[in-house]
Amino acid sequence: MKTLSLFVTGTDTGVGKTRVSTALLQALSAHHSRVVGMKPVAAGTELINGVMSNEDVVALRAASTCAVPPELDNPVLLPDPVSPHIAAARAGVKIDIAHLVACHRALETLADAVVVEGAGGFLVPLSDLETGADLAQALALPVVLVVGLRLGCLNHALLTLEAIQARGLTLAGWVANHVDPAMLAQQDNLAFLRQKIQAPLLATIPYQRVPDPDALRFNLPLEWQ
Repeated sequence: MKTLSLFVTGTDTGVGKTRVSTALLQALSAHHSRVVGMKPVAAGTELINGVMSNEDVVALRAASTCAVPPELDNPVLLPDPVSPHIAAARAGVKIDIAHLVACHRALETLADAVVVEGAGGFLVPLSDLETGADLAQALALPVVLVVGLRLGCLNHALLTLEAIQARGLTLAGWVANHVDPAMLAQQDNLAFLRQKIQAPLLATIPYQRVPDPDALRFNLPLEWQ
């Protein structure tokens, strides 16, 4: 059976990509015995359990059902919590998209389902010449878009949708995450996005000051089960 792989991106940084990715791993684990998360490029480390780690990577590993070599599920770990191209330059690291693709292919031999979480928004720079969109295009995976519901999200969502389609990629589904409790006309914005985004709404996440993993329920397409 071919490994299911998905690429999770967002309308911006801080819109809940990791929360969605971990919940997606948990939902997929009900149908696939070996699920693993991948963060090809992670920028920003802190001391976690005595080891300098990235919190997104730690969360993805905790939600995975099989352990894999760290150089595969997080090939590039950068110390500074800034845009990857700046963090890489500061660390003297060159982000090689071909290498990231090779690591993903290796993961597909070890797992039944792989959830790849991109860094930042879809067009986040990885170098002076390449972006996260170039990585997504090289991976050629179905895309899951996380929309952070706040003022400006309609423009951000539609621009990201256009960018995904311009790369010849398929938007397999999207998630609406209420990140701003003070946002006006939330339901009107959600209704507009449902009309404009011709892909399944996989989940709607209510605003929570302290995120509850059990509050996120996915409507998984049959082909992912």
